[in-house]
Amino acid sequence: MRYFSVLLFRGTLFLQRLKRVSISKEQLKLYAVAGSESLKEGVKLADAVEQAVKGGATIVQLREKHRSEEEIIDMAKGLIPVCHRYNVPLIINDSIRIAYKAGADGVHLGLTDGDIIYARRVLGENAIIGATAHNLHEAQAAWAAGADYLGCGAVFGSSTKKNTVPLSVEELNRICTQISVPVVAIGGINAENAMKLKGSGIDGIAVVSALFSQNDIQLAAAALRDILDKMEI
Repeated sequence: MRYFSVLLFRGTLFLQRLKRVSISKEQLKLYAVAGSESLKEGVKLADAVEQAVKGGATIVQLREKHRSEEEIIDMAKGLIPVCHRYNVPLIINDSIRIAYKAGADGVHLGLTDGDIIYARRVLGENAIIGATAHNLHEAQAAWAAGADYLGCGAVFGSSTKKNTVPLSVEELNRICTQISVPVVAIGGINAENAMKLKGSGIDGIAVVSALFSQNDIQLAAAALRDILDKMEI
């Protein structure tokens, strides 16, 4: 009976997704994770984000770990018009509350950052809700809860997060082949190692330092887009 209930739930969820498409695979191709800590001295966050999207970033996430809620809301409100000028969505990391108050396009939730079903109820059917997964089991749970896409890693470790959980390319491929929502690889990805993910089945890569720590952010974004094209993503 329990197995039948799970199948019924997933069938209902599938029908709902046929009616609602919050984000396409193309919009997840080059996922720029922006934060003031990654920037070189004197570079303004809004300017950095604009350079990234001009160079080819297709979605932007605002991730600020050491700012107050009010500061992050103000930063998000400043980034929304920049992103929307280029038809790029702005996602808030971790906080459903901040995403709602800022009027962002969605939220990305880690395993301990909040409930996906609750986020959908608060942010609405058209909101983009992403979730983190480190293995197939977590990916299946996030998919069942209604995540629009998955951020999976850390594929090459991370220079911005400590105690990351490693994710092999083999496990990444299992996730991509068994989950129907788009999958974005994250964790230490840069222009030198991105090609190692070719053939894994991913729909995009998420980068932090490979964009926002570079001297020319627009050029770095364009170079990553060129690599993604060669990877046939």
